[in-house]
Amino acid sequence: MKILVKTDVGKARQINEDSYYIPQNKDDLKLFIVADGMGGYNGGEIASNLAIQSAKKYIETNFIGTPKDRQSMQELIKSGMQYANMVVYEKSKESQELKGMGTTLEICLSYDNKLYIGHIGDSRIYRIRKHIIRRLTKDHSYVETLVEDGKITKEEAKTHPKKNMLMKALGCTEYIEPDVFVRGFLKNDILLMSSDGLTNMVEEQEIFNILTTNKEDPQEILIQKANDEGGYDNITALIVYND
Repeated sequence: MKILVKTDVGKARQINEDSYYIPQNKDDLKLFIVADGMGGYNGGEIASNLAIQSAKKYIETNFIGTPKDRQSMQELIKSGMQYANMVVYEKSKESQELKGMGTTLEICLSYDNKLYIGHIGDSRIYRIRKHIIRRLTKDHSYVETLVEDGKITKEEAKTHPKKNMLMKALGCTEYIEPDVFVRGFLKNDILLMSSDGLTNMVEEQEIFNILTTNKEDPQEILIQKANDEGGYDNITALIVYND
């Protein structure tokens, strides 16, 4: 398993509000997390960091005692996200500067040829298998709802004025209902977890091309490409090659 990650402030922002976590040692849980924070002066940076640390701590603490069946593992991910939500929400009430802060949160726990996935917000998770790239998550955004309802096209969604308006995020309300599901993660599959600073700038086909033709530093190339296209937001790319 080869893990590559990079985060960048981009060309338009002063602070990088994206955060990520990858395993530090070979014996660690194969847990991968990406968060894109928002809200207030440095609130987004605090929210994304806090969400990742809280979810990580909860999942690692409870993993051993969790039965390894599909339902129990999904419940572990969901509970980890809800715990992180509580921590961020309580923190946001501590000062006026942090009021209303929140974050997206993407969690992938790789175990026994499966990915246990938790998702809230508009950061994304992709899997490449046998030369096909597939988005595994659905954006919790206003424009995604418009696309689903047939009110606008996918092309129109790319430039819609309310493109960044989220319908769900972590830490903004007392209770959340994240998307939690399981997907296979087989030999030679490629996993990409990214903030919307990447996917708003770089087309899926180009992402696929970069990930399948350059295994040395695809994270560098993806971020450079997003910056070349404008770099209007923070950019994070976390890549796992399941070699």
